[in-house]
Amino acid sequence: MTDARSTRRFDPDRRERIIAVCLDVIAESGVAETSHRRVAAAADVPLGSMTYHFSGMDELLHEAFSRYAAAAYGWFDALMSEQDSVEEAVRAVVAMLTAPTAQSQRDLVLAHELYTLAARKPAFRELTNHWMARSRAALERHFDPATARMLDALIEGLTIHRALDTEPYDPAVAEAAVRRICAVAQERMA
Repeated sequence: MTDARSTRRFDPDRRERIIAVCLDVIAESGVAETSHRRVAAAADVPLGSMTYHFSGMDELLHEAFSRYAAAAYGWFDALMSEQDSVEEAVRAVVAMLTAPTAQSQRDLVLAHELYTLAARKPAFRELTNHWMARSRAALERHFDPATARMLDALIEGLTIHRALDTEPYDPAVAEAAVRRICAVAQERMA
């Protein structure tokens, strides 16, 4: 007779894999269609692993979106820390907004799914507020707090417009908007 423990698969990274796969399921099907069963199947884990590792879908979704947000603001923080002057920071923001691969379809869907969830559930709103605060802190390396807040809102808004607009995207609009915000801020500080 075999011991039940000897037939279990040794899988020390199972929880991490479930979290990563959860983001894939959300990107493919949306939060509304994401379930323990769907994530377990995609992660190739027993359904019981879901309740073993997570108290419910909200915990899994929060973990997954926390990882997604941390990666996003980590990337942005690194980008802003590489800039040595205000002009370089302006050019980096413009490049980020105008690059042909500025945001993948997967990232766009994940961000919008998180925004929708945050509009309904305070725990997720705290997550998005933390993300925005970290983004503004990265911008504040080069800009005053008010300008950083405006640029952060502009980045979010232009990203949404670029992704969803049916008209061709004009990169000159993004550059003009960033430069106007920065010019007005410099005039007020002078």
